[in-house]
Amino acid sequence: MPSAISSSMNKTQWALLGLLSLLWGCSFFLVEITLRELPPLTGVYLRVSLAAMTLWLYVAWRRFPLPRDPKLWRIFAVMAVLNNVLPFSAIVWGQVYITSSLAAILNATTPLFTVILAGAVLADEKITTRKVVGVICGFASVTVMIGPSALRGMGSDLWAQLAVLGAAACYAAATVYDRRLGKLALPPATAAAGQTTVASLMLIPLVIWVDQPLSLSVPSATTWVAVFALAILSIAIAYLIYFRLLAEAGATNLALVTFLIPVSAMLLGVVFLAEQLSLIQVAGMLLIALGLTAIDGRLWQWFTRKH
Repeated sequence: MPSAISSSMNKTQWALLGLLSLLWGCSFFLVEITLRELPPLTGVYLRVSLAAMTLWLYVAWRRFPLPRDPKLWRIFAVMAVLNNVLPFSAIVWGQVYITSSLAAILNATTPLFTVILAGAVLADEKITTRKVVGVICGFASVTVMIGPSALRGMGSDLWAQLAVLGAAACYAAATVYDRRLGKLALPPATAAAGQTTVASLMLIPLVIWVDQPLSLSVPSATTWVAVFALAILSIAIAYLIYFRLLAEAGATNLALVTFLIPVSAMLLGVVFLAEQLSLIQVAGMLLIALGLTAIDGRLWQWFTRKH
Protein backbone atom coordinates (compact mmCIF):
# COMPACT_ATOMS: atom_id res chain seq x y z
CA MET A 1 0.00 0.00 0.00
CA PRO A 2 1.31 3.52 -0.76
CA SER A 3 2.03 5.79 2.14
CA ALA A 4 -0.52 8.44 3.05
CA ILE A 5 -0.18 11.84 1.46
CA SER A 6 0.93 14.63 3.80
CA SER A 7 -0.62 18.05 3.29
CA SER A 8 2.67 19.69 4.36
CA MET A 9 5.81 19.03 2.34
CA ASN A 10 9.21 18.46 3.93
CA LYS A 11 12.40 20.31 2.97
CA THR A 12 13.40 17.75 0.35
CA GLN A 13 10.01 17.92 -1.33
CA TRP A 14 10.05 21.72 -1.39
CA ALA A 15 13.55 21.59 -2.90
CA LEU A 16 12.36 19.14 -5.57
CA LEU A 17 9.36 21.37 -6.32
CA GLY A 18 11.73 24.32 -6.77
CA LEU A 19 14.01 22.26 -9.03
CA LEU A 20 11.00 21.17 -11.09
CA SER A 21 9.95 24.79 -11.54
CA LEU A 22 13.48 25.63 -12.74
CA LEU A 23 13.48 22.77 -15.24
CA TRP A 24 10.10 23.85 -16.62
CA GLY A 25 10.94 27.55 -16.28
CA CYS A 26 14.06 27.24 -18.46
CA SER A 27 11.91 25.68 -21.18
CA PHE A 28 10.63 29.17 -22.08
CA PHE A 29 14.11 30.16 -23.29
CA LEU A 30 14.68 26.87 -25.08
CA VAL A 31 11.29 26.84 -26.83
CA GLU A 32 11.98 30.33 -28.21
CA ILE A 33 15.11 28.92 -29.87
CA THR A 34 13.31 25.93 -31.38
CA LEU A 35 10.48 28.06 -32.76
CA ARG A 36 12.93 29.95 -34.98
CA GLU A 37 13.31 26.91 -37.23
CA LEU A 38 10.66 24.36 -36.20
CA PRO A 39 6.85 24.55 -36.26
CA PRO A 40 5.37 24.22 -32.74
CA LEU A 41 3.96 20.69 -32.98
CA THR A 42 7.09 19.34 -34.68
CA GLY A 43 9.18 20.74 -31.84
CA VAL A 44 6.84 19.17 -29.29
CA TYR A 45 7.02 15.79 -31.02
CA LEU A 46 10.82 15.83 -31.22
CA ARG A 47 11.34 16.64 -27.57
CA VAL A 48 8.68 14.16 -26.35
CA SER A 49 10.05 11.31 -28.49
CA LEU A 50 13.67 12.04 -27.52
CA ALA A 51 12.61 12.17 -23.86
CA ALA A 52 10.98 8.75 -24.25
CA MET A 53 14.22 7.31 -25.66
CA THR A 54 16.23 8.85 -22.81
CA LEU A 55 13.85 7.47 -20.19
CA TRP A 56 13.92 3.95 -21.66
CA LEU A 57 17.73 4.04 -21.56
CA TYR A 58 17.50 5.00 -17.88
CA VAL A 59 14.98 2.18 -17.25
CA ALA A 60 17.34 -0.30 -18.90
CA TRP A 61 20.34 1.02 -16.94
CA ARG A 62 18.46 0.67 -13.63
CA ARG A 63 17.14 -2.73 -14.76
CA PHE A 64 13.56 -1.87 -13.95
CA PRO A 65 11.05 -4.45 -15.20
CA LEU A 66 9.36 -3.56 -18.47
CA PRO A 67 5.60 -2.88 -18.33
CA ARG A 68 3.94 -5.78 -20.14
CA ASP A 69 0.43 -5.63 -18.68
CA PRO A 70 -2.04 -4.14 -21.24
CA LYS A 71 -3.77 -2.42 -18.31
CA LEU A 72 -0.63 -0.39 -17.69
CA TRP A 73 -0.46 0.75 -21.30
CA ARG A 74 -4.11 1.84 -21.15
CA ILE A 75 -3.19 3.95 -18.13
CA PHE A 76 -0.18 5.36 -20.02
CA ALA A 77 -2.50 6.28 -22.90
CA VAL A 78 -4.79 8.27 -20.60
CA MET A 79 -1.77 9.94 -19.01
CA ALA A 80 -0.36 10.83 -22.44
CA VAL A 81 -3.63 12.41 -23.55
CA LEU A 82 -4.13 14.43 -20.34
CA ASN A 83 -0.51 15.37 -19.68
CA ASN A 84 0.88 15.86 -23.20
CA VAL A 85 -1.24 15.56 -26.32
CA LEU A 86 -4.33 17.61 -25.37
CA PRO A 87 -2.70 20.39 -23.29
CA PHE A 88 0.32 20.82 -25.61
CA SER A 89 -1.93 21.05 -28.67
CA ALA A 90 -4.45 23.35 -26.96
CA ILE A 91 -1.81 25.77 -25.72
CA VAL A 92 0.00 25.87 -29.07
CA TRP A 93 -3.29 26.57 -30.88
CA GLY A 94 -4.43 29.09 -28.27
CA GLN A 95 -1.22 31.11 -28.43
CA VAL A 96 -1.74 31.70 -32.13
CA TYR A 97 -4.58 34.05 -31.12
CA ILE A 98 -3.75 35.30 -27.61
CA THR A 99 -0.58 36.64 -25.98
CA SER A 100 1.81 34.39 -24.11
CA SER A 101 1.25 36.55 -21.00
CA LEU A 102 -2.49 35.92 -21.02
CA ALA A 103 -1.85 32.24 -21.72
CA ALA A 104 0.47 32.07 -18.68
CA ILE A 105 -2.20 33.62 -16.45
CA LEU A 106 -4.86 31.23 -17.72
CA ASN A 107 -2.47 28.29 -17.24
CA ALA A 108 -1.98 29.37 -13.62
CA THR A 109 -5.55 28.21 -12.94
CA THR A 110 -4.19 24.63 -12.84
CA PRO A 111 -3.96 24.53 -9.01
CA LEU A 112 -7.53 25.84 -8.74
CA PHE A 113 -8.77 22.97 -10.90
CA THR A 114 -6.55 20.54 -8.98
CA VAL A 115 -7.89 21.54 -5.56
CA ILE A 116 -11.46 20.98 -6.80
CA LEU A 117 -10.79 17.67 -8.60
CA ALA A 118 -8.51 16.23 -5.91
CA GLY A 119 -10.93 17.25 -3.18
CA ALA A 120 -13.78 15.56 -5.03
CA VAL A 121 -12.15 12.20 -5.79
CA LEU A 122 -9.16 11.72 -3.46
CA ALA A 123 -9.90 10.83 0.17
CA ASP A 124 -6.58 12.22 1.45
CA GLU A 125 -6.72 15.57 -0.38
CA LYS A 126 -9.96 17.15 0.81
CA ILE A 127 -10.76 20.79 0.05
CA THR A 128 -9.93 23.11 2.95
CA THR A 129 -10.26 26.85 3.45
CA ARG A 130 -6.49 27.09 3.74
CA LYS A 131 -5.98 25.44 0.34
CA VAL A 132 -8.55 27.68 -1.34
CA VAL A 133 -6.98 30.82 0.16
CA GLY A 134 -3.54 29.62 -0.92
CA VAL A 135 -4.40 28.94 -4.55
CA ILE A 136 -6.33 32.22 -4.87
CA CYS A 137 -3.28 34.09 -3.53
CA GLY A 138 -1.07 32.19 -5.95
CA PHE A 139 -3.27 32.92 -8.95
CA ALA A 140 -3.51 36.61 -8.00
CA SER A 141 0.26 36.77 -7.63
CA VAL A 142 0.87 35.36 -11.12
CA THR A 143 -1.51 37.97 -12.52
CA VAL A 144 0.29 40.75 -10.61
CA MET A 145 3.75 39.49 -11.58
CA ILE A 146 3.02 39.10 -15.29
CA GLY A 147 1.08 42.35 -15.36
CA PRO A 148 -2.67 43.02 -15.07
CA SER A 149 -2.53 44.66 -18.51
CA ALA A 150 -2.34 41.12 -19.95
CA LEU A 151 -5.98 40.68 -18.94
CA ARG A 152 -7.10 43.36 -21.38
CA GLY A 153 -7.40 40.66 -24.02
CA MET A 154 -10.02 38.80 -21.96
CA GLY A 155 -13.29 38.42 -23.85
CA SER A 156 -11.87 38.46 -27.36
CA ASP A 157 -10.75 35.22 -29.02
CA LEU A 158 -12.89 33.33 -26.52
CA TRP A 159 -12.23 29.89 -28.02
CA ALA A 160 -8.46 30.36 -27.75
CA GLN A 161 -8.79 31.34 -24.10
CA LEU A 162 -11.06 28.37 -23.43
CA ALA A 163 -8.46 26.13 -25.09
CA VAL A 164 -5.76 27.26 -22.65
CA LEU A 165 -8.16 26.91 -19.72
CA GLY A 166 -8.93 23.42 -21.01
CA ALA A 167 -5.22 22.66 -21.01
CA ALA A 168 -4.99 23.76 -17.37
CA ALA A 169 -7.93 21.49 -16.54
CA CYS A 170 -6.16 18.62 -18.37
CA TYR A 171 -3.01 19.11 -16.28
CA ALA A 172 -5.13 19.07 -13.12
CA ALA A 173 -6.96 15.93 -14.21
CA ALA A 174 -3.62 14.30 -15.08
CA THR A 175 -2.12 14.87 -11.64
CA VAL A 176 -5.24 13.44 -9.98
CA TYR A 177 -5.43 10.47 -12.37
CA ASP A 178 -1.71 9.75 -12.06
CA ARG A 179 -2.12 9.19 -8.32
CA ARG A 180 -3.39 5.68 -9.15
CA LEU A 181 0.18 4.76 -10.15
CA GLY A 182 1.10 4.72 -6.47
CA LYS A 183 -1.19 1.73 -6.00
CA LEU A 184 0.65 -0.09 -8.78
CA ALA A 185 4.12 0.43 -7.22
CA LEU A 186 5.47 1.46 -10.62
CA PRO A 187 8.92 3.15 -10.77
CA PRO A 188 8.62 6.84 -11.78
CA ALA A 189 11.02 6.29 -14.69
CA THR A 190 8.84 3.52 -16.12
CA ALA A 191 5.68 5.61 -15.79
CA ALA A 192 7.36 8.60 -17.45
CA ALA A 193 8.80 6.44 -20.25
CA GLY A 194 5.45 4.79 -20.94
CA GLN A 195 3.58 8.08 -20.97
CA THR A 196 6.01 9.89 -23.30
CA THR A 197 6.19 6.89 -25.64
CA VAL A 198 2.43 6.79 -26.13
CA ALA A 199 2.30 10.59 -26.43
CA SER A 200 4.94 10.61 -29.18
CA LEU A 201 3.02 7.94 -31.13
CA MET A 202 -0.21 9.91 -30.80
CA LEU A 203 1.48 13.10 -31.99
CA ILE A 204 2.81 11.60 -35.24
CA PRO A 205 -0.40 11.91 -37.32
CA LEU A 206 -1.14 15.35 -35.84
CA VAL A 207 2.34 16.62 -36.73
CA ILE A 208 2.17 15.20 -40.26
CA TRP A 209 -1.26 16.74 -40.85
CA VAL A 210 -0.59 20.19 -39.39
CA ASP A 211 3.15 20.86 -39.87
CA GLN A 212 4.04 18.67 -42.88
CA PRO A 213 7.56 18.18 -41.46
CA LEU A 214 8.95 16.34 -44.50
CA SER A 215 8.97 19.66 -46.38
CA LEU A 216 11.03 21.42 -43.70
CA SER A 217 14.74 22.16 -43.99
CA VAL A 218 17.17 20.51 -41.57
CA PRO A 219 17.45 22.58 -38.34
CA SER A 220 20.74 24.10 -37.24
CA ALA A 221 22.95 22.70 -34.50
CA THR A 222 21.71 25.39 -32.09
CA THR A 223 18.13 24.25 -32.56
CA TRP A 224 19.07 20.61 -32.01
CA VAL A 225 20.88 21.51 -28.78
CA ALA A 226 17.75 23.29 -27.58
CA VAL A 227 15.56 20.31 -28.55
CA PHE A 228 17.81 17.84 -26.69
CA ALA A 229 17.98 20.13 -23.65
CA LEU A 230 14.17 20.32 -23.60
CA ALA A 231 13.88 16.55 -23.96
CA ILE A 232 16.40 15.65 -21.26
CA LEU A 233 15.93 18.48 -18.75
CA SER A 234 12.36 19.70 -19.13
CA ILE A 235 10.74 16.33 -19.83
CA ALA A 236 12.86 13.29 -18.87
CA ILE A 237 14.42 14.55 -15.63
CA ALA A 238 11.41 16.74 -14.85
CA TYR A 239 9.02 13.79 -15.05
CA LEU A 240 11.18 11.71 -12.71
CA ILE A 241 10.75 14.49 -10.15
CA TYR A 242 7.08 14.94 -11.07
CA PHE A 243 6.10 11.33 -10.36
CA ARG A 244 8.13 11.19 -7.16
CA LEU A 245 6.46 14.33 -5.81
CA LEU A 246 3.05 13.11 -6.93
CA ALA A 247 3.48 9.90 -4.92
CA GLU A 248 4.88 11.62 -1.83
CA ALA A 249 3.19 15.05 -1.69
CA GLY A 250 -0.03 14.60 -3.66
CA ALA A 251 -1.74 16.30 -6.58
CA THR A 252 -2.57 19.60 -4.86
CA ASN A 253 0.98 20.24 -3.64
CA LEU A 254 2.46 19.23 -6.99
CA ALA A 255 0.19 21.69 -8.84
CA LEU A 256 1.88 24.54 -6.93
CA VAL A 257 4.74 24.30 -9.43
CA THR A 258 2.51 26.28 -11.82
CA PHE A 259 2.90 29.30 -9.53
CA LEU A 260 6.67 28.84 -9.25
CA ILE A 261 7.39 28.48 -12.98
CA PRO A 262 6.97 32.24 -13.75
CA VAL A 263 9.23 33.02 -10.78
CA SER A 264 11.91 30.64 -12.07
CA ALA A 265 11.64 32.03 -15.60
CA MET A 266 12.08 35.60 -14.35
CA LEU A 267 14.99 34.72 -12.06
CA LEU A 268 16.71 32.87 -14.91
CA GLY A 269 16.26 35.99 -17.02
CA VAL A 270 17.94 38.07 -14.30
CA VAL A 271 20.87 35.66 -13.96
CA PHE A 272 21.53 34.82 -17.62
CA LEU A 273 20.02 37.71 -19.59
CA ALA A 274 20.80 40.59 -17.19
CA GLU A 275 17.12 41.48 -16.99
CA GLN A 276 15.89 43.77 -14.20
CA LEU A 277 13.16 42.82 -11.73
CA SER A 278 10.42 45.43 -11.29
CA LEU A 279 8.75 46.20 -7.97
CA ILE A 280 5.49 44.67 -9.22
CA GLN A 281 7.30 41.41 -10.01
CA VAL A 282 8.85 41.35 -6.54
CA ALA A 283 5.38 41.98 -5.07
CA GLY A 284 4.04 39.08 -7.12
CA MET A 285 6.77 36.78 -5.80
CA LEU A 286 5.94 37.78 -2.21
CA LEU A 287 2.27 37.01 -2.85
CA ILE A 288 3.27 33.60 -4.20
CA ALA A 289 5.26 32.95 -1.02
CA LEU A 290 2.17 33.90 1.01
CA GLY A 291 0.00 31.51 -0.99
CA LEU A 292 2.49 28.66 -0.64
CA THR A 293 2.75 29.09 3.14
CA ALA A 294 -1.06 29.07 3.33
CA ILE A 295 -1.29 25.76 1.51
CA ASP A 296 1.62 24.25 3.46
CA GLY A 297 -0.03 25.33 6.72
CA ARG A 298 2.79 24.90 9.21
CA LEU A 299 3.75 28.58 9.46
CA TRP A 300 0.09 29.57 9.78
CA GLN A 301 -0.48 26.97 12.52
CA TRP A 302 2.57 28.25 14.42
CA PHE A 303 1.30 31.84 14.15
CA THR A 304 -2.18 30.80 15.37
CA ARG A 305 -0.73 29.00 18.39
CA LYS A 306 1.37 32.04 19.29
CA HIS A 307 -1.71 34.29 19.13
